[in-house]
Amino acid sequence: MLDQVVLPPQIVEEGYVTAEHVAGGSNPLSRRREVGSASARSLLLTILGEFALPRHEPVWTATILDALALHDVEERAARQALSRTSSEGLLASSRHGRRSAWELTDSGVELLTEGAERIYGFMRSAPAWDGRWLTLAVSIPETQRKLRHRLRTRFTWLGLGSPQSGLWITPDTSKVEDVRRVVDELGLTGQTFSWVGEASGIGDEKSLVSSAWDLADVESRYLDFLGLFSERRAESAVDAFAAQVALVQEWRRFPFLDPDLPRELLDHEWPGPRAAAVFHDRHSQWHRRAQARWDELQADAAQRI
Repeated sequence: MLDQVVLPPQIVEEGYVTAEHVAGGSNPLSRRREVGSASARSLLLTILGEFALPRHEPVWTATILDALALHDVEERAARQALSRTSSEGLLASSRHGRRSAWELTDSGVELLTEGAERIYGFMRSAPAWDGRWLTLAVSIPETQRKLRHRLRTRFTWLGLGSPQSGLWITPDTSKVEDVRRVVDELGLTGQTFSWVGEASGIGDEKSLVSSAWDLADVESRYLDFLGLFSERRAESAVDAFAAQVALVQEWRRFPFLDPDLPRELLDHEWPGPRAAAVFHDRHSQWHRRAQARWDELQADAAQRI
């Protein structure tokens, strides 16, 4: 579903990109027998963003349970994910006779809309780099660990890297206002100093890059993604639905992980654009049948007593 719009804090902090998912706890190459509550909620948000958001209509509980079951989420974990997402103000439930349905709240719509813009807009273009960097020095005491974590989460989401403690960098100087907003919201204006400019030629920019971002790990994840989806085919609407959810679920972490660096700062061909092409191609191939399968799930759920 992730633009380059500025996402509200809850996109990351309330779990649209969960720490478990970003950290690789849902490694696509190692199939788990059970899906825990964190993964169930992550999958739930993917499904809601892909199928519920465009329709602006209530979703039956049974529809969600059936959709999640296709991804090995047991009913108990699915219901816990629904309850947690509701308690965070993203979903609201309603009764329809003996059945219940769920509808996205305004906050849920905002969250998933902006998340979708980022997911689908990521790596759509490669603007030319003018050689300048945005650099920030931010002083936060070690004792304020929660604040340090929030800053890291927000800056990482914007694509910034940290070559050493308290120092943040990005070659995308257009993010000045986005960064300013984060600093202001976290109350760090008096503890931050920033500047924009070209490197002086002292030292090695590529060494700076390697210390600021773990590009080897990101590249490995792209190759895993390509291995999963480059040759994947869907023969039926059920297959297309399952494949579409898996595709979006795996792709949506990359805007958080990949700073989308200019090619001048990469020492070899980066697999990101190739992975993006596969993502959009497969998504287009499976879209119609996946959406039709969702409508079938909704219709089936509506007929249950």
